[in-house]
Amino acid sequence: MTTETQALPDITMSPVVSSQLAAIGHCPATNRLAVQFKGKGDTPGSVYHYSDFDAAAFEAFRLAASLGSYFKKYIKPCADRFPFVKIS
Repeated sequence: MTTETQALPDITMSPVVSSQLAAIGHCPATNRLAVQFKGKGDTPGSVYHYSDFDAAAFEAFRLAASLGSYFKKYIKPCADRFPFVKIS
């Protein structure tokens, strides 16, 4: 994980049905995935951006039967493939 605050793209997030994730989005121009986790109560959860995430990978993620399970299996353990930064 990096904590750099370089200019990051503003990625439109779409709410999702998931017990762990609140919203996801993708910027095809920069191959960046955005994930917002669920927060506690009415507090929004943290947002992370994952690099090197192309449109095909996003489509597979978006269409997964369980977004949380897909994230835990194919994205979270692959920090070397999809470097990430915490946005908020």
